Order: sequence, then structure tokens, then C-alpha cells
Amino acid sequence: GWMKQALDLSRNWGWNTYGTGIESVGREGRPEHIDIGPLSADQLLVRVDAVGLCFSDVKLIRLGGDHPKLYGRDLAVDPTRLGHEAVVTVIKVGDRLADRYTPGQRLAIQPDIHVDGRSSAYGYTIPGGLIQYQTLGPEVLDADDGAYVIPVDGSLGDAAAALSEPWACVEAAYTQRRRLETLVGGTLWILCASDDGHDYDFGAVLSRAAKVVITGASAEREKALREASAPGAVVIAEEQPADAAISDFSARHTDGEGFDDIVILAPRSAVTVGEAAKSIAFRGTMALIGNEPLDAEVDIDFGRLHYDYTAYVGTNSGVLEDAYGEERNRCELRPGGVAAFVGAAGPMGQMHVQRAIEMADGPKTLVCIDPDAERMKVLVASLGDLAAERGRPLVTVDPAEESARKIIDSHTGGRGADDVIVTVPVASVMADAGRLMAADGMLVFFAGIANGTLGPLDMSRVFLDNAQFTGTSGSSISDQASVLEKAAAGSLSPALNLAAIGGMEAARDGIEAVMEGRFAGKVLIFPQVSGVPLTGLSDLAEVAPDVAAALGDNSTWTVEAEAVLRRNYGVRSP
Repeated sequence: GWMKQALDLSRNWGWNTYGTGIESVGREGRPEHIDIGPLSADQLLVRVDAVGLCFSDVKLIRLGGDHPKLYGRDLAVDPTRLGHEAVVTVIKVGDRLADRYTPGQRLAIQPDIHVDGRSSAYGYTIPGGLIQYQTLGPEVLDADDGAYVIPVDGSLGDAAAALSEPWACVEAAYTQRRRLETLVGGTLWILCASDDGHDYDFGAVLSRAAKVVITGASAEREKALREASAPGAVVIAEEQPADAAISDFSARHTDGEGFDDIVILAPRSAVTVGEAAKSIAFRGTMALIGNEPLDAEVDIDFGRLHYDYTAYVGTNSGVLEDAYGEERNRCELRPGGVAAFVGAAGPMGQMHVQRAIEMADGPKTLVCIDPDAERMKVLVASLGDLAAERGRPLVTVDPAEESARKIIDSHTGGRGADDVIVTVPVASVMADAGRLMAADGMLVFFAGIANGTLGPLDMSRVFLDNAQFTGTSGSSISDQASVLEKAAAGSLSPALNLAAIGGMEAARDGIEAVMEGRFAGKVLIFPQVSGVPLTGLSDLAEVAPDVAAALGDNSTWTVEAEAVLRRNYGVRSP
């Protein structure tokens, strides 16, 4: 095909994105030649070996320059390039980097890059990996956390290495992302009820704040709170604002940033809790201290739970310190418990299920909820044997046909699930998922939904039963390094849920397939391969029988299949 010319860097093919919609990817449905210019002293020239496609790519195509990571960029004039799940090989090293990198070295890219605290992600702000060769400079190699690349073990295939990025996001969902102590030097708001006769032990909770705002307190309670605040702190006491006035009250006290910490003593009104929750700062906390349930479910910002890591903590003991800290606020699946996965048969849902099966001390029963019967068959075919081998049965539920709660209750004696993981970015589905969990369960919002999207959650459980509501977005270098270590050690198989592959020409078709949910697992593009259209692994025998012959059981991807693909369909390297 068009790529079989002797490849030198004057013919470097890639897919730029020029706006919204799939038609804005490439030029008239095809990749184009992209010049990358001479190598500077602080750059690497890399060959891109494999790129996973992801629903986040679809989100960027839908939003274009309005995507939060693009900051209003005009893509028609200043295009970007998709492909943030990438593994590359170093071809040339700039003089200033010679002590750190060597030609032939393989690197996985961690795309969640920050520069001066601001997101500058690879595959978004920085053009990504849907290209054959690119330069990586300080924007990737010298950002806030240093170099956002991780060396890849020689035993790992390119598919496993590229998929270490989505796997890192899955790992990150079970690491503590919330701040679980009140902020030193922060602004804290404590809401009291004037008729609240309970005794409290305030401990050091208020003493970390530089500013404490007290509302609704009796004279006696105000005195106790002043004493519990730090000696140099600014302490202000006011009347409790009406629910409708809370946002103005918050803006006045925090310059519109929101309160770092909010403590509500004896909470009663779901509306008050919901309005106060809107005033939590990024990565802020709200502590609910009480022993009687609220009058209703609370409308909580699902987007902020996912993207802003708002922490809801609580206790019914009256000892404020009891609400905080990692010991009380878990983020990992409950050992021996019942875990429910909502959207289990989608690409990311499958990865969460696989992780739970492969965990040394994981849940004993996995309830997989998904209305897509075809995808569910794929899930059972790819993970059923592994689950049986580990003695952790997969229970499949089609929520359109039967009640997920009933099935869960039949396995838990009516308690509900210990953990509920949601990989579907739909508010109504997310809210329903909260109703599947046990009183002391954990709800994880893995899929992102726009900030400002509210949905009902039973927040009484946070202080009465120690329920956890958590969300997670992206991953860190250490999350990805941990995945690569597990993969090299054989305790995790990142390529197990690879569903479809294609050569360089197939990238746009691959993005469209993700958009349409055409495959139950991950889609991977090999930029160094030509003449292989986007193909599901189960159909590979029709397109590339030599590669198909090297697949594992149930058409699973192998390092051997990758070697045949490169050898027989690869373009010549410069």
C-alpha cells in the first residue's frame, strides 16, 4: 500500500485532529505526511510501536477545542493528535539526553502530564502517538514529575506495554486519591444546629485550619469551637445561611475557591448537605458527624466525585478525628466480599473484573452487570476460566431482564454489595448503582461525567455505616510503573482484553469502532504495520491467517502473534 515506500523521515505518516467529529481526523479519511523537523539537543526521536484507543479519544473528538485539556484551542489552525496509550522505541538521542536514554530503549508514556500544576496531557495538549515517528522533548521529559516515560521490560510485548496506561487508570481507582485530613493552613467551615445537645470531641480537626467559619452555633458551642481552633487562626461566627444563600456565603469567605474542609454537626437536611457540598474546594473534604439519618438522599455532584476527588467522610461517634484517615476510609475492594461491576462487559469494565479475579486477596463473588448480551459472552469467554481457576465465580446479570439488586441480595443475605464499580458515564445508572451497595459498601465512579451533573446518593450511610463514595480520573507514573512490574512478573496480563488490531491506515476506523462500542475489549493500532485493516482477533484468520495461527486460547493476543505481525506486515525501519 501507500506506506510500502522505503520509509525515511521525509515520509512520516500520522493522523492529526482538526476539530470535532470523526471527519476531522486525518485528511479526507486518510493519514497524512507530517514533518517533525531536525532533532534538538533536549529531544528524543522515537518510533511509535503500538497505540491503544480509548473512550477518552472519543470525548476529545466530540468536544474538540472545548475539551477541558485543550483550553479553547482552535484545532483547525493548531491541530492535536490522539493516541495517549503508547509504547515507543528510542531511535536517536539529543546530545543533552545522552546520559539518560539510549537508542533501542523501549518506553511507555504516562500521558497525565502536569506543567506548573496544570494538566498538559499527551494525546491532548501535546500531540499523541497516532504517528510513526515523533520527537519527545521537555514537554514530556522534563515536566512537574520529571520524565513522564517508563522503561519497558524486554519480555513484554508492545500490546501489553501500550495497554499499561489504561491498566494504570484501573489500578489508580483503588489507590487513595482523596485528602483524608483537614488541610493545614486551609479554610474550614463548621455548621452547627443551635438545638444540638450532643457532646463532641473536636480533637485537632479544627486546629489545622488558618481560617475557621462557624455558623448556627449556640454561645456555648461557639466558645468550645474557638478553643479548639489554632491560636493564630482567624475565627468568624455567623448565623447559618439559608440553603439558597450558601453559594454566596462560600464565595465571600473563600474568594470563590470553595472551603477546603466542611464539618456538619448533627446533619438533618439533605438539601443543606447538598448545597454545602457544592462549596467544597478541589480535593476538599466534607465530614458528617451524627447518629440520625438525613431526611432524604442528597444530590451530589458526580462529576466532582470523579474529577475533583471530593472526599465525604463521617462518624457516628461524636469524636471528629474518627471520621478521617486512611484506616477508616478504604479504597480497595473488600477481601472475600461481593463486588458488583456496572458496565462489566465494556473494555474498561472487563479490566476491573480481570483485576478483581487476579487479586491475591480479592472479592470472592463477582457480579457482572451489563445489558449487552454479545459483549457479556466475550467477557465470560475471556475471563470465565480464569475466574473458575481462582475459585471466584462470575455471576452475570442483564439489568433489562432481571433485578441486579435481587441477584446481589441472593449472594449477600440481603446486605447489598461490598463494592460497586461503575464504568458507565450516565448519571441515572450511577445513581442506581449506589442503591446496589451494602450500608458499609464502597461506590467507585470510574467513568467521568461532566462536573455539575448531580445525582442522588444516600449520604446518611457515610456517618452511620462508614460507606465510601470515591471517584478517580487518570493515573500517575507510579501506577503505570506498578502495572508494568506486575505484567513482567506475570501477576497481571494487560493484553488479555485486547479485542481488535489494525495497521496505521486503520486508526480512524479504530476510533469510530470505539465510538460505536463495536468491540467488547480494547482496540490497538500498530503504526509500523501496513495493510492490516481494523480486525477483531476472532476474525483475524480471514485477514492475516499467519498472525491468527499464533494467537492463544479464545483468540487471545500473544507476543508470538505480535512478532508475526511485525515480520510479515511491518514497514521497513529507517
